[in-house]
Amino acid sequence: MRDLALIFGMALGAALGVGLAGALLLRLLRHRSVTVHICALLAITVTAVVAGVAVVAEAMFLSPHDLEVVLITVAAAAAVSLGVGWLFGRRLAAAAVWADQARERERQVEKGRRDLVAWVSHDLRTPLAGLRAMAEALEDRVVRDPETVDEYHRRIRTETDRMTRLVDDLFELSRINAGALRLSLSRVPLGDVVSDALAGTAPLAAARRIRLVSAESGWPVVTASEPELARVVGNLLLNAVRYTPEDGTVRVDAGRARDGAWFSVADTCGGIPETDLPRLFDVAFRGEPARTPGRGGGSGDGSGGLGLAIVRGLVEAHGGRVDVRNTGDGCRFVVRLPDNPEI
Repeated sequence: MRDLALIFGMALGAALGVGLAGALLLRLLRHRSVTVHICALLAITVTAVVAGVAVVAEAMFLSPHDLEVVLITVAAAAAVSLGVGWLFGRRLAAAAVWADQARERERQVEKGRRDLVAWVSHDLRTPLAGLRAMAEALEDRVVRDPETVDEYHRRIRTETDRMTRLVDDLFELSRINAGALRLSLSRVPLGDVVSDALAGTAPLAAARRIRLVSAESGWPVVTASEPELARVVGNLLLNAVRYTPEDGTVRVDAGRARDGAWFSVADTCGGIPETDLPRLFDVAFRGEPARTPGRGGGSGDGSGGLGLAIVRGLVEAHGGRVDVRNTGDGCRFVVRLPDNPEI
């Protein structure tokens, strides 16, 4: 009994010595990754076991052969334990990183939701106040001359259409963010979509003396959902016209790359601050662009506020991507769409 107590004490002392050294090591590694901590913890545990076994084996006066067998067995078990611990640590670290990323995404989504609510509230409050004032003026007969009455009616209709388009944009964006967007993919002639979008944008461009230019040939056939693709092209054109000063130019080009098709919308807006480029497609991002401030457009025309966020959402729903960069006298948006041979 006394021998067992002595052996226990010797093993405990060896293990405690390793444990104290291990505690100091863990303190030094407190800023390292989860994988390093788990591997260090397992190494300390295994080393403590090995130290205890070695002390006990030495005290029991084992033959050199028996001692070698014991140490080899313990070393093999230690190697397996460390390997398993390393794999487990890698998985645990990956899970921790994924959890952190998920929390960060949740924070960003929540911030985007708050910003969107604040932005929409601001953009609705101003026209609603104007509509109320004009309606009260008409109701109280404050304005009576036919020209002013007609002007009030026209402005009421214009602001109503503007808010309707804003609500439509919000609905489209909510479908995209909720993953409820269902695309009906087919082979779509990009040239026809661009031609229709140019015709729709032409009156606004003509009013501001902006030239709309497009390539005469080389338009590829793309795999896309035609209504959503038309929305993308239309939003980019409206955005370009809105920010291009009078007598400027908006140009549309397209082509085919190795992995799919592309088209671009370039303007002569004067460029965008480099710090704003990464956030240009964020919901309701306004920034302080170097470009000419929007005129007669606003968020409701599909070109500002929500327009570019919708463009990114629709393009990514197609499996593509949209980028923007500054050129010599403006900026250029490029949309890339992948091929789908099954269509």
